[in-house]
Amino acid sequence: MSKLKKSVAASAVADQVHKVFPNDINSHQTVFGGAMVAHIDRMALVVAERHAGQTCVTASVDALHFLAPAKQGHTLVFSAAVNRSWNSSMEIGARVEAEDSHTGERQHVVSAYLTFIAVNKDGKAVPVPELVPETEQEKLRRGEARLRREQRLRQAEELKRYRCQATGSC
Repeated sequence: MSKLKKSVAASAVADQVHKVFPNDINSHQTVFGGAMVAHIDRMALVVAERHAGQTCVTASVDALHFLAPAKQGHTLVFSAAVNRSWNSSMEIGARVEAEDSHTGERQHVVSAYLTFIAVNKDGKAVPVPELVPETEQEKLRRGEARLRREQRLRQAEELKRYRCQATGSC
């Protein structure tokens, strides 16, 4: 039996908005980063579960970059999509822009990459559909996701070797 395949568009979330109010602001008078991370994680979960058709859990949050501040009065615009899928895992890319609702001007403020694992009711990893990129941009993101995964796996192995050498507990 062949593995199920899905397009990026089948699970993507685009232009989800959150108006910034005083309770979202930190002591530096910008949006509290942790609040944005929570929104990103929830939105990426929706994307992962749509793609997998299963319950999913966050395995890692990689390369979370705060590129510019968002301020009170801005509207945060969130988007996310699957960049690549493997056996039971998926990389979800997320982007946040801060929009001035009066002028429509937007600024890219956050980029993040999250890895999710699809699990069954017993918490065991289960297969996910293959991702079929259709546009050149989706193909580029798929290739970049492969590189990020290779780096994560390489770093995990390097840390394991280092801990073994440093502690003698292998």
